[in-house]
Parts: sequence; structure tokens; C-alpha cells
Amino acid sequence: MEPLAFPHLRDTFLRQPLFQDKTWRLSPTAWPLTPAQLIEIERIGEGCLAFLKALEILYTRSWQGKNLLRNRELIAPWVAEYLDRGKPAHLIAHQRHAAVKGKGPVVLRPDLLLTEEGFALTEIDAVPGGLGLTAFLNKLYDQPGAGVIGANDQLVEEFYAALAALAPHKPEPCIAIVVSDEAATYLPEFTWIAARLRERGHHVHVLHPTEIMPLGSTLCAPVDGNPEQIDVLYRFFELFDLENVKTANFIVTAAEAGEVVVTPPMRVFQEEKLALALLHHPQLEDFWRENLPRGTWPLLQKLVPHSWIVDPVNLPPNAVLDAPWVGGKPIHRWEQLAEASQKERNLILKASGFHETAWGARSVVLGSDVARDEWLAAIKHAMEMAPQTLHILQDYRKPMRLKHPVYNHEGQIYEMEGRLRLCPFYFVRGDHTHLGGALATFCPADKKIIHGMKDAAMLPSAIAEPAAVPVGV
Repeated sequence: MEPLAFPHLRDTFLRQPLFQDKTWRLSPTAWPLTPAQLIEIERIGEGCLAFLKALEILYTRSWQGKNLLRNRELIAPWVAEYLDRGKPAHLIAHQRHAAVKGKGPVVLRPDLLLTEEGFALTEIDAVPGGLGLTAFLNKLYDQPGAGVIGANDQLVEEFYAALAALAPHKPEPCIAIVVSDEAATYLPEFTWIAARLRERGHHVHVLHPTEIMPLGSTLCAPVDGNPEQIDVLYRFFELFDLENVKTANFIVTAAEAGEVVVTPPMRVFQEEKLALALLHHPQLEDFWRENLPRGTWPLLQKLVPHSWIVDPVNLPPNAVLDAPWVGGKPIHRWEQLAEASQKERNLILKASGFHETAWGARSVVLGSDVARDEWLAAIKHAMEMAPQTLHILQDYRKPMRLKHPVYNHEGQIYEMEGRLRLCPFYFVRGDHTHLGGALATFCPADKKIIHGMKDAAMLPSAIAEPAAVPVGV
């Protein structure tokens, strides 16, 4: 395949912005993945869906005070207490409502880091940005022989199919993509997706929350000056920001009345990072083994770095925390982590959810990358926030160093050394996931924490022969 020219890429993104006020490095070629990696990525999608289904069982049995296991008693009300902590009562009541029972996100996007040992899954995003960007990149890089994953507008088609399936009795449902002010960075990509779907005759509209028109227990979208009842509302706003969504009460009322399907559903427990820490909790191992499909438990144990919930509790003298060890010994106070060696501080600390710092790497601190005083301050800050917002600690799995061609600011190609985060987009249809594409974020090698940034390259993924895949240096 011919590399894409710098002027073509630059001018294309100038004509069609996908992120508001955001730029990134350009690359002449897609990120290559081997067939074996693609098979693993498809398995990861099924594993993420199975995990979320089991998580709902865990949360429901926990708040209902029911036994978690088949043949042995295990009551764990603390699970629901963790997942509900800091949430308003009306949101807790809604996520337990019969109308949303069994409902989960129809778009899943895990964050995968490519390490020397393979992929590491650091979180599962149920309200993922980058959907439109990935679809646009897939189309832009789709050339003969390119092997782009999600070519021929597959991602756009899968997105629509997943949403339309939520209104099976409507041949052409009205779908509203609602983007809040807080999430306005992503408005251009959803505007682009909706325009493409309307070109195909679908009723898909992008709305600001204030444009929603309540009519009785239904919601309507203003279409050509007339109200059209919304069948499916795709929620692109975080639940911590719900108070700023002026029509939130109408959305909740319509969802509970069965007049509209909201996806992802407003179920906070599905959006907490600490859910992955529950996967490693020693008291819950038998639950996960019983409720995950065969093969999923070992897959997730391999993928998900060990994680712990930072909960500042007072322990009796002979008790220890479920936490990383320091100096080869368990700890009984979280502040003891400040005494750890640099190697022992190879831990990521981040807010779990329901807070403005819990997305976009805003709260992320890598213990081995900061001074002891700064590490102690971060731990104390996490403990101070714990009554409302819990943090988790996660083993840091260092992404391997790779090379990939990238354009510099003058439009010349060079081999950039960097580290990769891969974000596959899965669309849920029934009990299965469909891979629609994968966004590769390739950051400079000196960046320890990988996220979208102006000196990173963002590109689609493609299938290539093993010899074409970048190798560690």
C-alpha cells in the first residue's frame, strides 16, 4: 500500500475536524496487527461483555443481600457500598429500576497497552470518545491492500445496527446522540457520524441536552421544525455531570416508563474503574469463576493488572490491608506505601469514577515516576476523597518500545520510537460483540502514561503479516 501523503492528511483534517481544538501527529500508514493479535482482540471483546454481565449479577445480589455462590454462603454488601459510594440516591434508585434490568452499554472500548508480555487491559470505557475519529481514520486509510480493520464504513454501520437493535419494532427508529457541554470536545466526531447515517436515510440526530423536547413521558427531537419521538438516546455525557444536564429528569422518567431506551444506561456501577479491582479481590474469586464463561476467568486474570481499592479504614492491630506489600511485608496503613522502594512504587493511582478527574488521565499518578513526597501527597489526597470518590491502585505494566513511521511538523517521515495504546471498539448484539475498528495512540517513548496528546500519533489499525509489525527496540 502507498503511504498517505502529508499534505493530503493535513488538508483532510483541516476540512473535517473530529475533535474540538485538538491536534495530533500524522502517520503515513495504519498501525499493523498480526492475525494472531486480531484473534486475541476479538476474544477480549467477548471477555469484556461477559465481565459486565457478571458485574451486574454481583452488584444486584450485593445490594439485595443475596448469596453470591451456589454451594457456599458468601454475602457481600460491601460491594454495593463501594459501587454506590458518593452517588445521589435518585441515581442509585434508577440503576436498580426494573426498566434497566439486564441493560448494559452497546459500545465498549477497553484501553489495551502492548507490553513485552502481551496486551494489558487497564480499563473498560462505557462512554468512549474516539468513535467517530476511528471511523473517519478507517475510511481515510482504506486503500487496496491496506487491510484496515473496520474498512468500508463497518464501524459506522455496526454503531447504527447496535443502536437500532434496541428498538426492534421500529424499521427506522429515531436515534438521538446527546452530547453535553462537558463532553463538547467530541461533538464534531458525532456530528460527522450522524451526517453519514442520515445520508443513508437513517433518522439519527445530534442534540444538545437542552434541545430534547419532553412530551408527556416521551422525548422528542426537533427535526425540520417538527417534534419526532426519540426511540433510542445515545448518552454521551458522564453521570457525574448529570446535574448540568438540564433535561436529565425527563430522560430518567422516559427511560423508566419504557418510552425511550437510553444507552449506555445510567447505571453508575458499570462505569467505575474499581470494578476491575473487584476482579482481583480474594473474597470474590469463587464468584467470578462461577459466573464467567469457561476460559474468560483466566483471560481476564492475564489481561487485567492486579488492582486494589484505596479505602482508608481503621484496622485492628493484627489485621492488614488488601494492598501491595512494602519491603516484602503486608501493610496496615495506606501511608506506608510512601516507604516503598522505587520498584515497589511501580503502581498507578487513579480516581475510580463519578468525578471530573476520573477521565482523560487527569487523576493518574505513577508512583515510580514521582518523588516520595509527591507520592505520599497523592495517596493522602486519594484518602481524603474516599468518602465520596474512591481511588484504585493498579500494577503498572510498562508498554514496550516500538517504532512506526510518523510525519514531523515539516511533513517529513521519520521512524518514531514510542509506546502504544490500542482502543478497539466493540458493538454489542445480544450475547456477542462485533469489532468495528481499533484506534491506535502512539506516544513518544519518554511518556510513561499514554493518552491522547498533541505529540502522539493517532491512526487506525490494519492486519499485516507478522514481519511487518513493529518490534521492540
